[in-house]
Amino acid sequence: MARHLVVGNGKLLVNLDNHCYIRDIYYPYVGQLNHVGGQRCRFGVWVEGMFSWLDEPEWQIHLDYVEDSLVTNVTALNDRLGLELYINDGIHQRECIYIKRIVVRNRFAEEREVRLFFNQDLMIDGTEVGDTAAYYPENQTLFHYKRSSYFMFNGFSDEGGIRQYSTGIKRFGSAEGTWRDAEDGVLMGNAIAQGSVDSTISFQAKLPAGGERTFYYWMSIGNDLEEVKRLNQYVQDSHPEKLLSRIVIYWKNWLTRAGMDFGDLPEDVVKLYNQSLLIVRTQIDEHGAILAANDTDILQYNRDHYSYMWPRDGALIADSMSLAGYQSVISPFFQFCADTLSPEGYLYHKYNPDGTVGSSWHPYIVQGNERIPLQEDETALVLYALWKDYTRHQVIELPQSLYSNLIRKAARFLSEYVDHELNLPKPSYDLWEERYGIWTYTSASVYAGLMAAAYFTDLFGDYERSDHYRHIAETIKQGMITHLWDEEAGRFARGLVQKDGFWVKDMTLESSMFGLWEFGVLPVDDSRVASTMQAIKQGLAIQTEVGGIARYTNDYYFQQSGDIEKVPGNPWIICTLWSANYEIASASSLADLAAPKQTLEWVVRQALQSGILPEQLSPHDGAPLSVAPLTWSHATFVQSVCKYVKKYAELSGKPG
Repeated sequence: MARHLVVGNGKLLVNLDNHCYIRDIYYPYVGQLNHVGGQRCRFGVWVEGMFSWLDEPEWQIHLDYVEDSLVTNVTALNDRLGLELYINDGIHQRECIYIKRIVVRNRFAEEREVRLFFNQDLMIDGTEVGDTAAYYPENQTLFHYKRSSYFMFNGFSDEGGIRQYSTGIKRFGSAEGTWRDAEDGVLMGNAIAQGSVDSTISFQAKLPAGGERTFYYWMSIGNDLEEVKRLNQYVQDSHPEKLLSRIVIYWKNWLTRAGMDFGDLPEDVVKLYNQSLLIVRTQIDEHGAILAANDTDILQYNRDHYSYMWPRDGALIADSMSLAGYQSVISPFFQFCADTLSPEGYLYHKYNPDGTVGSSWHPYIVQGNERIPLQEDETALVLYALWKDYTRHQVIELPQSLYSNLIRKAARFLSEYVDHELNLPKPSYDLWEERYGIWTYTSASVYAGLMAAAYFTDLFGDYERSDHYRHIAETIKQGMITHLWDEEAGRFARGLVQKDGFWVKDMTLESSMFGLWEFGVLPVDDSRVASTMQAIKQGLAIQTEVGGIARYTNDYYFQQSGDIEKVPGNPWIICTLWSANYEIASASSLADLAAPKQTLEWVVRQALQSGILPEQLSPHDGAPLSVAPLTWSHATFVQSVCKYVKKYAELSGKPG
């Protein structure tokens, strides 16, 4: 379960698997709608009577990206066919155009005819009902459409454009789809089909002995036929080779602001840092939503997905991108939050990319009692991330524009949603969305959110509110020390839960307690922080060859082992990096940076061949579990590298 290659531009996102098949096409929002839905848009080769799809085991495929860009760099070798393919995929940096370039090299010593077949298996607007696929003779293309979603497909080799085509019925009755028609090297030429349909087109060329030929294939997406015709003509007029080159140049220039002295970090860490910035960018919609993940294979588990904007993930990802210098990329996120804030001043569980509220499993009533289905850290962390962004970039216009409709409204809610007997935030769901109570992580985030609000109100001369928010934050800090610190265990509790009408400590060991120092409740050198983080490092370490840190003891999500002592849970990229971030923050010498440096190198080893980072790993063989790429994983790696570089510069006496 993974998307091994992702390309996008903030309006269009295309995911490919390890066979170079398109598996997801998101438009007009990143994460919404999916016009493939995890089906396979196949790519196959015919040569001199032999045929092979690229998902057949005889192919040896290597996945990568052109360095510092969002253009893929794939090689595929087939000894039986005597062919080697060099493949590049990219999405235009401005227009909704996907381009694929394939160089086919002949490994035999005689001239041969080769035909490339491209299958378009679309589910327009997320369903297979009512689609149309048709050949369009005016410009000799093939297009699919439904309502206001149009997809036009074209390409050429040095022998011309589309050589064969066919449209037909798929996954209905006994019909598998037109891709089956391709396997004899000849397509039927059916010009139109409607309902649950697919299409296949082909291109051909003569391969000289030991020589090569180049093929191009592209997809234009728009709201009507005229728009996709215009985009198709733009590709033809500009030439797809030049457009792919410009895409590479654009992303290389986009990365220039990430340039810094990386100290003693090895090249593979720096490479993954740059690639992580690019991967995160593909998951950010131009309207502000920062998507958690867009790997639809997760649908087979619970018929829902990760293509939502969780304010928590979004805030922490925005903070990482701001830290790396990409303030302009994430500033729309804060406006998105302002626009979607509830009337009461809190953010809902999660959102669709268009700003509507996403699905949820948090009830409004439990055992006859009403409750707000709230994860309070999501609201608090948006204020925290906004303040951190301002301190770095001093763009005062952004918080000023959000002062009344986000900062003050959210701060008022945070300051009022407090249990005054405990001096802690009232109960809400934890950051993992699994349990209801008063949590150390949530309390730390609320402290940070209120302090951010106090700083903003100071900034704008609203001193009375500033004093109020700061006072509430300080009482919460004291409440945490009083009720969440456990002297006997020598560490903080995960939180408080109700039992027989009383609040009792939940002492489950929990990686998210890094928030105690990250969000400024206590300094990193506080002995209580040190003992808590040491307990996490020891108690949540995965004691297999894979290594890493689990979320918490006996984590059930995708659980792979019942040996809790040895495997408290699956290793998560973000949790492992949280531990490294503590080691960075507490380092007092260059020698102290050896351990977090090793963690950064560990993350590189856990990445897929293409550099994609998953959410979590199998503790047995390191295989990716859940979704990939997880935006939060890539963003946390970016954050950790930035923190490491800054601390290395401080300790080595070199300017950062």
